[in-house]
Amino acid sequence: MGQTVEEIFEESIQVKRAALRQNKDAMLAAVNMLSGALKKGRKIIFFGNGGSAADSQHIAAEFIGRFQKERRALAAIALTTDTSVLTALGNDYGFDILFSRQIEGIGQKGDVAFGISTSGNSANVIEGVKKARRMGLKTISMTGNSGGKLARLTDISLIVPAKNTARIQESHICMAHAICELVENRFV
Repeated sequence: MGQTVEEIFEESIQVKRAALRQNKDAMLAAVNMLSGALKKGRKIIFFGNGGSAADSQHIAAEFIGRFQKERRALAAIALTTDTSVLTALGNDYGFDILFSRQIEGIGQKGDVAFGISTSGNSANVIEGVKKARRMGLKTISMTGNSGGKLARLTDISLIVPAKNTARIQESHICMAHAICELVENRFV
């Protein structure tokens, strides 16, 4: 028999506690980086695959709309929403350049590229971060396990110290919500 509901919740709580212990300073650095970029009229560019694509869209929506408080829209975009762009790039160039090509087109020096990958080894996320760095964008990653290749490439790395993908994703959205709230507080 599998885990009980209580065991699943307890595991999620323990992973979140470990993520907080390991990432508190990095989360505050991310808040400062994002707030600084937004105050200078720059944007945040989110990207990832699968559940991380969904998280990218979710987080971008919190910045553009609102998280907890009424305030002006904060410039954010998820590179995972335009099916025409995604399928054209995938078909014409291959999956690995999905994000780097979009960053090349819309990224500007001073923007923040925010790559999400539970493994930290998603080739297209890594290529997106590499392109962002070459163009002078600041970079943040959210990963799991040991951070993979992605964590070593970014200015700020948020690494959930777990192997279970579901628990990593739960911690990612928890960290993202905390970051959204703290950034938002600087704009109200």
